[in-house]
Amino acid sequence: MSTQSKLMSNWRWWICSLLFVATTVNYLDRQVLSLTYEEFIKPEFHWTDAHYGTITSFFSIFYAICCLFAGKFIDWMGTKKGYLISIGVWSAGACMHAACGWAAAYITGLESSAALRGLEVGSEIALAISTTSVYLFLLCRGILALGEAGNFPAAIKVTAEYFPKKDRAFATSLFNAGASVGALSAPLMIPPLASAFGWEWAFIIIGGLGFIWMFFWQFMYEKPEKSSRVNKAELEYIHQDDEEKISPLASLGRNDNIDSVISSEAEKSAEEKPIPFLKCFSYRQTWSFIAGKFFTDGVWWFFLFWAPSYFSNQFHAPATSALGQWLIFTLYLIVTVVSIGGGYLPKIFVDKKGMHPYSGRMLAMLIFAFFPIAALFAQPLGVHLDSPWWPAILIGLAAAGHQAWSANLFSTVGDMFPKSTIATITGIGAMAGGLGSMIVQKVAGTLFTYAEEQGAAFTFLGFEGKPAGYFIMFTFCGLAYLFAWILMKSLVPKYKPVKS
Repeated sequence: MSTQSKLMSNWRWWICSLLFVATTVNYLDRQVLSLTYEEFIKPEFHWTDAHYGTITSFFSIFYAICCLFAGKFIDWMGTKKGYLISIGVWSAGACMHAACGWAAAYITGLESSAALRGLEVGSEIALAISTTSVYLFLLCRGILALGEAGNFPAAIKVTAEYFPKKDRAFATSLFNAGASVGALSAPLMIPPLASAFGWEWAFIIIGGLGFIWMFFWQFMYEKPEKSSRVNKAELEYIHQDDEEKISPLASLGRNDNIDSVISSEAEKSAEEKPIPFLKCFSYRQTWSFIAGKFFTDGVWWFFLFWAPSYFSNQFHAPATSALGQWLIFTLYLIVTVVSIGGGYLPKIFVDKKGMHPYSGRMLAMLIFAFFPIAALFAQPLGVHLDSPWWPAILIGLAAAGHQAWSANLFSTVGDMFPKSTIATITGIGAMAGGLGSMIVQKVAGTLFTYAEEQGAAFTFLGFEGKPAGYFIMFTFCGLAYLFAWILMKSLVPKYKPVKS
């Protein structure tokens, strides 16, 4: 085994690094709006939280709809081309946001976008600008969502292609850490860019990173059976838990020609028939994944979209201030460090405890379902101790729990479904997650606007006005994962793979 390890190529980790970078860029693009909202976009376009909630909820629901078909698109188009198209579309959509100010001014008859901020609040032209700009941002967010819908179906499919089952959660946690790193880097990159060059350039510069990634993907990715950088030992490792215990690879000697075996593996992969789309919904395993995504994805997106606004409103720490940037940085630093270990925990259960990969994954998910409970204490401790650092730390732990949960949740698809259908199931689950997120974003935006208008007349567990609204949302976020885990376990009590 040690000899094999020395001879084994490790191209799978280079591919994993590409997935990590793509996911980092993905989340940087999502964060530009939330980190420019309070300081730049909200006053320029005369928005309220309800407007912002409408835009983020639309992104979520449109993303959900696109995810429903994105997985099927990736399975049909192939991982390489499908991923290239996805990131190309979302990068273009990200850059298009920069034109919204100019377009809103042109449509409403203003001489330039610079005149937007000077409009009288509540005037007819200000209302026209807010309405027009919302529709323009909805268009751009729709294009962004269309492309981004392909990221996770493609990445999960690549992980299943390049890693054996016991390593998939860890590999997923590594590339999924890109979400944390993207969110971690965003407050240090985006507000300074917006302050120095204008919010428009923040969208253009960050959006342009995706086009650079496409170059590397084009020349680095091939399926392991076809890649010249994957040797026999690594290919054996990748296929170690295939259904056929004695594969053609096992009978090869060092001097045998591996080309015929690679061809055989490629043919088997091609012959594996994908499960028809509608039939996917007949399996309890599909509904288990749907439940896990629907009740929890909205929590992560709530933190992603609303944390900068929360720190600005509750603690007067806008994203352009040093304090605001360090609060967001600290939050996602915790997420990044803790979430990587989340993918490694099932590997410990499998290697050290002898558990089945699926059982180890479900136990790990139960453990991580308790992490978001920390969010219940964010608002009380932050307000009563008059320190924003408590919410930053506690929300960080809750969000880290989500990322660790998510890495294992994604890997359950590879455990239970054939490789030919993994992207399709992942897309269906992402659709459910986007639908849940849409509900959370819309409720949050409406709730915060209503609570602010009601002031002291709106109360929840000792808090009044908008702080009460935040506490309500944190309470939901804290309890969502335990409920989701119980529902998943009820739907699939024991490991039962689906056959194509």
